[in-house]
Amino acid sequence: MSSSPGNNDPAMSCEFKENLKIFREIPFFAGLSLEAHKVFAYLCRRETYQAGDYLFRQGDDDGQAFYILSGSAKITRQTDTATTDIAQCEAGEFLGSMALMGTQRRLFSLQAKTDIRSLVLAREKFSRAMQQFPELMPKAIASLIQRVCLWEERLLTDPAQSCDQCRTKAGVSLL
Repeated sequence: MSSSPGNNDPAMSCEFKENLKIFREIPFFAGLSLEAHKVFAYLCRRETYQAGDYLFRQGDDDGQAFYILSGSAKITRQTDTATTDIAQCEAGEFLGSMALMGTQRRLFSLQAKTDIRSLVLAREKFSRAMQQFPELMPKAIASLIQRVCLWEERLLTDPAQSCDQCRTKAGVSLL
């Protein structure tokens, strides 16, 4: 894993503009002001991971969210007897918004299948921005709730994407 260039790098202005465009398109940040999007675009960092690297591991509380700029990763779950591939993530996906909202032990691992470039936003920086823009928290929570409900609706209505046993365990939106 390697970090992005420092703040004195002339490419930062271009990266900032790219980051701003991305944050304006991420559903979790929808409805926020341009000023707030600028803060998040500035606070995130770019990271590079090699194929096989872990972006995070099951059991960790790393407090980070990831937007995959390029490459692909797999989500896995480790048990005492095996590692199971759960899903694949591609460029354009935003993962980990719940980790920004509070302490959370990861239930899965995210491992790079190919080389990955990503934006990373840390909980500490997210929290600082939330203090600066307290009106953002209800919008962030509403976005998170909407994502959970959409996920659960897909689980319940798309038989090709889930199994009957999975549907019997639905009810996350009832929390």
